[in-house]
Amino acid sequence: MQGDKETETKEQNEDNGSNENEEDLSSVDEKKRAEDYLDNWQRSQADFSNYKRRMEQERTDLIRYSGASVVGSLLSVVDDIERALVNVPPQMLTMTWVEGIAIIYKKLVGALESHGVIEIETSGQEFDPHLHQAISQVAGPEGIIVTELQKGYKMHDRILRPSLVQVGDGSEQEKEAHEDNSSSVSQNEETD
Repeated sequence: MQGDKETETKEQNEDNGSNENEEDLSSVDEKKRAEDYLDNWQRSQADFSNYKRRMEQERTDLIRYSGASVVGSLLSVVDDIERALVNVPPQMLTMTWVEGIAIIYKKLVGALESHGVIEIETSGQEFDPHLHQAISQVAGPEGIIVTELQKGYKMHDRILRPSLVQVGDGSEQEKEAHEDNSSSVSQNEETD
């Protein structure tokens, strides 16, 4: 009998041990699932936060650049008025209608500037393909803008229209270097 009791006690202990192991395994599984849920929730929160930030930036940009297409179409009008004012004969400069057009031009440029439109600087600048469009190469310092054929404009940080320019091909520098070499050679010959 005692053997039966010992056997029963061993079986009960084994059952209790397996129950404890099962409980330990299930609590580990539950902890892992809870960690997974927490991780997924945190990722979803971060994704949503990024989405909100991106949407706010897009909304701000939309408002900021909403007039870009209208402003872009006005740039050709600005160019035409500039050409007209540059080509007015000197004897007509004092006429009131010419002065009126000059005032209108200044107001138009002022209105564009108040909306963040600025002229792209080109005079003596190094060629930048993001800001300038090269039409041709001419004699001049290599990579330096020699002539501006059409003004370029930016609105805040976006290019509305690149400047059309002629860029130096470096032949002027080669010519100067050649002249320097020939003058030093002639000086050496004179001293001999």
